[in-house]
Amino acid sequence: MNIFRTQKIEDVSQKVTEDQKNLGTLDLTLMSIGSVIGTGVMVLTGIVAAKDSGPAVSISFAIGAIVAALIVLCYAELSASIQSSGGSYTFTYVTLGEVLAYVVGMCVVVAYILSTATVASGWGSYLLSLLDIINIHIPSELTKIPADGGIINIPAILAILLITLVLSRGTKESKKVNNTMVLVKVGVIAIFIVVGAFHMKTSNWIPFTPYGTTGVMTGAASVFFAYCGFDATASAAPYVKNPKKALPIGLLVSLLVCALVYVAVSLVLTSITSYKNLNVGDALSYGLKVAGDYKVAFIVSLGSVIGILAVIFAGNFATSEIFSTMSKDGLIPKLFDKKDKNGVPYISLWSICIVEVILAGFCNLKTLADFASIAFLLVYVMVCSSIIVFRKKYPKVERSFKTPLVPFIPALGVVCCVILMINLSKITWIVFSIILLIILISYFSYGVRHSKVLKDKK
Repeated sequence: MNIFRTQKIEDVSQKVTEDQKNLGTLDLTLMSIGSVIGTGVMVLTGIVAAKDSGPAVSISFAIGAIVAALIVLCYAELSASIQSSGGSYTFTYVTLGEVLAYVVGMCVVVAYILSTATVASGWGSYLLSLLDIINIHIPSELTKIPADGGIINIPAILAILLITLVLSRGTKESKKVNNTMVLVKVGVIAIFIVVGAFHMKTSNWIPFTPYGTTGVMTGAASVFFAYCGFDATASAAPYVKNPKKALPIGLLVSLLVCALVYVAVSLVLTSITSYKNLNVGDALSYGLKVAGDYKVAFIVSLGSVIGILAVIFAGNFATSEIFSTMSKDGLIPKLFDKKDKNGVPYISLWSICIVEVILAGFCNLKTLADFASIAFLLVYVMVCSSIIVFRKKYPKVERSFKTPLVPFIPALGVVCCVILMINLSKITWIVFSIILLIILISYFSYGVRHSKVLKDKK
C-alpha cells in the first residue's frame, strides 16, 4: 500500500469551458484581498492588543507579513504552474504524495470552516454596533454564545446563510457581489485610518510592549490568521482568463495591500485609546466612539457589515472547491462533487454551511481563530516544502513566475511557520492533534481504498 503515491500535473490541470473563465487580474486581486482582509484586522487587532501584544500588535502584524510573504512567493509559482481548484491540496498531491495531500486538504477545509465561523462572529459584533448607534437593540441571549451568557449567536448564523445563497448562484453572478463587498471594506478601512489619525494620542503607545517579546510573538501567531486566505485565490485558478499572469499578480499585490493596511490600522487603533480597552468585537467602530466620532463610527460599522461578508464568500468558495476536487480524486465520497446547472458543488457548499452555522452560533471567536491559524500554518509548511520538490521533479514545466532563492525561501518559510505554531497555546495544540488523528483515521478507513490514483494504476 503506497500512501505516498502522487498525481501528474497533466492529470490535475482542471478543464472548464471558456464561458466559466470569467475572472480577470482585477477580479482575482480583489478576491484575494477579500479573502484576507476581514475579521483579522477589524476584530482581532483589538483583542490581540488587549490580551497579547499591547500597542506592539503592529509589530506582530509586521512579523506575520514577513512569514506570509515567504509563503505567497511559493503559492505564486505553484498556482501559476498547477491550475487546479484543489489549491494547496493539489500542490501537495503532485509533489509530496497522497496521505500528506489528504491531511492538507482536510486541514484547509477545517481551517476555512473555522475562520469563516470566526469571521461571521466578528460580523455579528459590527452589526450589533451599527444597530446600537441607531438605538435598535436585540436581546443579548440571541447575539451571544452560551459561554458569554447567551443562547445562540443568530447574527453570525445569518451572515453564513446569506453568503452561501449568493455562492449557490455560481462564480459569474457572485463575483459582482464579491467585488462590491471588497471595495466597500477597503473603503471603510481607509476612512478609519484617515479619520482615526486625527484622534491619535501617542501617549497610548506607552508602554509599547507591555507583554514583552513573548507577547509580541504570541500576538504574531494569533494575528497570522489575518493573512490566511491565499488558498482561496489559488483555488480559483481554473476560472481565471490568464492564470499564468493573473495569479502571481493577484497574490503578491494583495499581500502588499493587506500588510500596509494591517500595520496602519493597528498603529491608529492603539493610539486612539488604551490597548486595555480593546478587548471588543467591533474594535474599529469602538475606537471611533471613544474618540467621540459617532457619525464615522456608524459609517465604519455599516461598511464592515457589508465588507466582512467578502471573507465568508472567499472562504466558502475555496472550501467547496477543495471538497469537490478531493471527491473527484476518490478520497471522500462522490456526492461531494455533485454540481448544479451553475457548476456549483452544492452538496459540499451546504454541508460546509451547516458546520459553520453550528460553530459560529455557539463558539468563542478567538478560540476559533487560533484553531484556524494552526491548521493554516501546517498547510503552509506543506506548500513551502512542495515548491522544493516541485523544482526537482518538474524542472521543465513552463513557469510564468519563479519563487526566488529556492530552497532558501521555502525552507525559511517552513521554519517561520513552525515558530509561530509553537507560540500557540497548549489547548490549541491538543485540539488540533485530535483533529489530525481524526483526519488520518478517515483517510485509512476510506480514502486510501477509494483513491482514483490507485484505481488508475491497477
